[in-house]
Amino acid sequence: MPKPKPNRTREDRITDEIVVDAYNETERAMSWYYYLEEKLQFPFKARCISSRTISPLKKGEDVEVVAMAEADDCMREMFVRIEFAGRKLGVPLSQLEASKTAPETREAMEDWRYWVAMGYEF
Repeated sequence: MPKPKPNRTREDRITDEIVVDAYNETERAMSWYYYLEEKLQFPFKARCISSRTISPLKKGEDVEVVAMAEADDCMREMFVRIEFAGRKLGVPLSQLEASKTAPETREAMEDWRYWVAMGYEF
């Protein structure tokens, strides 16, 4: 994922709304988790925008995102649960782009992908 140009509005939202008062890795991970859990409106359609060795998805595949993964699974990276091949499994949120979804969901997903693309860590 190429590093985007800094986006002051997005940076301010991340600093002032998402990771505000989060002083260590665990607090930042949980801040992101609860922000995404609140903003993402499940279920929604998404498209895979990049392949990952930890995921069965291929670039261009469409999926239905049904929920956030368990909080314990999101301590290093944010994962969501999708319906895939007749079962529900977790995939990295950064691998997905929302399709025809609520603006709030799209913005939250873009916030997370921006964080990842900028190289920020918990």
